[in-house]
Amino acid sequence: MSGELEGDGVAALLAEAKLAAAFDDPAERVRLRKAAELSLEQVARAVGVGRQTVANWEAGGMPSSPSRGKYLRLLEGLAQIHPAPTPAQEPHTAAPPQAASSAAQAPVAESPVARQARAGYARHQNRRRTSSTEQVHAELREKIAAAVDQELTRAGGDADAAASALVKRAIPDVMALFARTRAQARYEHTAYPALPDILRKPSKTDPDLIWEARPSWRHPGFRRHPDGEVAVTALDVNAAYLSALKTWLPIGKLTHTVGGEHDRKRAGVHLITPPVWEHADLPSPLGDREEAGPVWVTEPTLRLLLRLAGPKHRLVEAPVIHESWTSAATETFLNSLRQVLAAARADAIAAGDDVTNTYVKAMYSKFVSTLGESSHNREIARPDWMHLIRSQAFANLWGRAYKAHQAGLTVMCALGTDELHVAGDWRQTWSEGRGLAEMKVKTDRDGAPVTYSVAAVGGGR
Repeated sequence: MSGELEGDGVAALLAEAKLAAAFDDPAERVRLRKAAELSLEQVARAVGVGRQTVANWEAGGMPSSPSRGKYLRLLEGLAQIHPAPTPAQEPHTAAPPQAASSAAQAPVAESPVARQARAGYARHQNRRRTSSTEQVHAELREKIAAAVDQELTRAGGDADAAASALVKRAIPDVMALFARTRAQARYEHTAYPALPDILRKPSKTDPDLIWEARPSWRHPGFRRHPDGEVAVTALDVNAAYLSALKTWLPIGKLTHTVGGEHDRKRAGVHLITPPVWEHADLPSPLGDREEAGPVWVTEPTLRLLLRLAGPKHRLVEAPVIHESWTSAATETFLNSLRQVLAAARADAIAAGDDVTNTYVKAMYSKFVSTLGESSHNREIARPDWMHLIRSQAFANLWGRAYKAHQAGLTVMCALGTDELHVAGDWRQTWSEGRGLAEMKVKTDRDGAPVTYSVAAVGGGR
């Protein structure tokens, strides 16, 4: 009996190996799915894996897994329904009998390199037939509008109920948008890389080991007083996390290096000894950190420190890099998603559409917060991205504080990702509004602008 079972197991392995060999061309996997008009999500659900796994299979790699057999059987069935097209016959030209006889007797097998080139050309042809970026963006903005209309209809026009429902579905919806914006990408990313220990929280109650440089800073001369001599305005940065989606992100598995110079074509997290910050009228780029000594920082923080140490600024000494966990990187990885959400946000603001604005805000904020080891997002686990995007928001706020300082304003407070208090005519530095490049006055719970007076302090420059 055991021999029969072993035989069945061998037969199953051989059958799977045969199918794997039959569908080893990634371009053919893509062709079959598209011929059947199936989405990556539909195939993923049928096979029992995540969408990104199917995308990785179609990009080339297909490691052994419990679900690979299902995927191969699906391809086998699709191949029976949608067989590969027969190549068009070449125009017939007469050949000398001897040459024709030789060709018939000695067919030339396609070399592995030639086969790879043919598969690459097929992938190129498939890309040429895809929609343009503008069409994809328009399609996704329509999807956002359709989701809002759907929830408003379900809620019977109740805007609050519709907004609440949209916030609850924000995570799967933004992941669908992200997947669609990646459909025309030139490279794949690793969704579930092996993580170094520094990117894993020691426990649920312990803090992360990565320092994100969150600011919580007040000017040393800050003394709030109703009869003070300096008027201060609290400003809000608009959609800080949305702007921070433009940052250098590692797209592959992080690898470890010791010491050395910073490689601008890579990104990740770095163990550094930071320089001493000696500028009392500006917040430290390291945020609210009182401890001295080495610290693990993110790519945005390191790049900011290196920029401030450069010949243009010379505000600090260069940090000392001890170790790094990095991968090849790009600054535009999330740019398409950012543009779609920014355009939908701008449309909603122009139309006075608070429901859509709430929905869009939930999508980009939850996208960032669930990139780590979150049970709410099973499509991707990149805690390094989460730390980097947050740090980019903090670095962006520091940049605004520095811009105010350079313009002669006095920076009084820098808090979190989006709060900057300044003394002076800030409208000479920024336009007032809700656009990503604009600033608006912070309001309290009653809608009143947050302004106050402090005792006289030194000027910005």
